[in-house]
Amino acid sequence: MKEMATASGVRPLKHRKNLVQIPYRGVSYQPYAGKMTEAAIAGHLLGKEAYRRTYFVILHTAEQRHALVAIDVADREALFSPIDHVEVLALPERCVFVKDPATDCANRSALAELAAKHGVSVDRTLICEGKYDHINFIHRPDPIPLRVVEVAPPEPPKLMGLVRQVLSYADLPPIRPVLERIDLRDLCASVSPAHYLVPCRSGGLDDLGAPVHFLDERPEKRLDWILVGCERSLQFHRHYYGDEPERVEMCPRKLARQADGPTLLKCCLLEFDIERDGDTVIVPWGADLAMVERALKEITDDIDAE
Repeated sequence: MKEMATASGVRPLKHRKNLVQIPYRGVSYQPYAGKMTEAAIAGHLLGKEAYRRTYFVILHTAEQRHALVAIDVADREALFSPIDHVEVLALPERCVFVKDPATDCANRSALAELAAKHGVSVDRTLICEGKYDHINFIHRPDPIPLRVVEVAPPEPPKLMGLVRQVLSYADLPPIRPVLERIDLRDLCASVSPAHYLVPCRSGGLDDLGAPVHFLDERPEKRLDWILVGCERSLQFHRHYYGDEPERVEMCPRKLARQADGPTLLKCCLLEFDIERDGDTVIVPWGADLAMVERALKEITDDIDAE
């Protein structure tokens, strides 16, 4: 991601949602003793020298009042150049300053998560002193809500874990993942078989009130069981035993409730690629971080294009 340009072609910035400066070296944190008004701030900054990689200035007073300002300079090639444009994005009444050493100021989703934690709404600005004592902001935070549909156990649900891991490093717009959890134990409890057959060993499914067998271990003897599994499990069973048992569906793609908005889930019928179905992106059951990152980029690129 390139540094935020503040040339006239992209102004104004005041009403832009999810505005974050990446890299955060483009933010200058400066002491200020004047009045916290747009006129006073403009008068203070206009004509002063600024470093060519400075695009935003955060002014702070001794009383820890803050203002966020976008600037431009006369010459972006010169090492220092006079400030010739000032746009005050947020005055103190709309700025919330938070010191949180765990937050990565280079990560949009982390800043959005911190904003939500501290009740910073879309009409306000979070200023964060975060990891490594670096400072950045998120102006008018309004992250993309992402529904992650996943079965559990294991705990935590794997796909949700992958999403959070990708969001910790990927160059993406702010995203807030929300888990829609499908409890495998509840699915198992919906039937009362003599034996259960489940796809594989997974913590939490070894004590269901009846003997539990694991399809991936290919039990030698065909028993009177109910399969808790998806279409792929049914295909395996048909190959192993030549028949189709009574089955309880566990595919997130089939069990996900109908809802609007971006959704991510997995399906074991996919093996090597991701698939799009309206607002839903589906990844293979064994998806890795690279696949999940591709899926999240497809979701956010689509939203940015709207």
